[in-house]
Amino acid sequence: MKIAVVGGGIAGLAFALALHKRGLTCDVFEAAPEVKELGVGITLLPHAMRELDALGLTDSLLALAIENRESVFFNRWGQYVFSEPRGRHAGYDLPELGIHRGKLHGVLWQAAMQRLGAHRLHTAHRCVGISRGASGVRLQFDNGQEVQADIVVACDGVNSLIRRQLVPDDRVCYAGINTWRGVTVHKPILTGQSYIRIGSIDTGKMVIYPIVDNVDGQGNQLINWVAELRDPAKPMNDWNRPGRADDILPIFDGWRYDWLDVPALIAGAQQIFEYPMVDKDPLNRWGDGPITLMGDAAHPMYPRGSNGSAQALIDARTLADELAAAPDEPEQALRRYEAARIAATARVVQTNRTLPPDFIIMKADELSGGQPFASIDDLISQDELRAISDNYKQIAGFALKP
Repeated sequence: MKIAVVGGGIAGLAFALALHKRGLTCDVFEAAPEVKELGVGITLLPHAMRELDALGLTDSLLALAIENRESVFFNRWGQYVFSEPRGRHAGYDLPELGIHRGKLHGVLWQAAMQRLGAHRLHTAHRCVGISRGASGVRLQFDNGQEVQADIVVACDGVNSLIRRQLVPDDRVCYAGINTWRGVTVHKPILTGQSYIRIGSIDTGKMVIYPIVDNVDGQGNQLINWVAELRDPAKPMNDWNRPGRADDILPIFDGWRYDWLDVPALIAGAQQIFEYPMVDKDPLNRWGDGPITLMGDAAHPMYPRGSNGSAQALIDARTLADELAAAPDEPEQALRRYEAARIAATARVVQTNRTLPPDFIIMKADELSGGQPFASIDDLISQDELRAISDNYKQIAGFALKP
């Protein structure tokens, strides 16, 4: 069985490693001419770490990441709303990690190089066409090469060419929420292992967490931050473009607390990217015959709750299991994989739109009228806030107790 994986990102590499673990081989075709450490931060939640641990990558990731101790919520006035322990500190078997996305990709790439062999990883192969024939599937690449395969798994991201061929009228959904993401060298914030959310998208929201410890030898960390703001009148900007601190500093003017100066964090950024918060409506099917989708190509979702990578990793393991269980019936294996994953990922897409983790702050703002309060306990109990958090974990698939 010749399996072609289009896209050498998190989903594609995890799938290749999962196949190798089960005694199956594949070829991975990556559009980039070389693998570089790109991007900013990513959080690996317990269900993501479960999949990565099964691939034997936990120690490699721990050496490059920061283990989250807690998740903490504040309103835009810097007032405490809710907190909870995370990862091993919450009783999970595995840690929750904050890590540079490029370092995660590097760990996956090096593992694939070592286990599959360099001859299975093909860079500078951007897929520009796909067609089916009697002998299987033919892939065309922008370098002029063509490849025949029995099975094609599209892991080529939110702008997947293969998805566009399967769903010609496919469109991204933009709800008028713009985001800016940056990284700043900064002293540790709170515990130095805190995942922090401040404010809400209606008045300005910040998500802040460290991804590299002692980055400068002086005890400072590399802090990943994301700024979000709802602006229904704003048209969708370019897909991903350089951002400017001056564009967002007015939103967060005055956000200075005794534990953090938000404007200073933004102004000190090494780099800033601006991009719209988009997803796509869930599909009823991911494939046709010997072709299927995986990861962001299958179910792009709002970057809330750190769930995109986790769902891609679960996709990878699920399809590898199905193909290993029925190598003589690969198309049936693809359909079983889709049946197992389409509804589950659709629930996460919809929840990220309507009841994301930061709904905790949105609820606090609703009850306080968006104004400072004497104590959050006067408005809502910690048990009620915990129930909001637990509901999201249940839907996303990483509840401590099912």
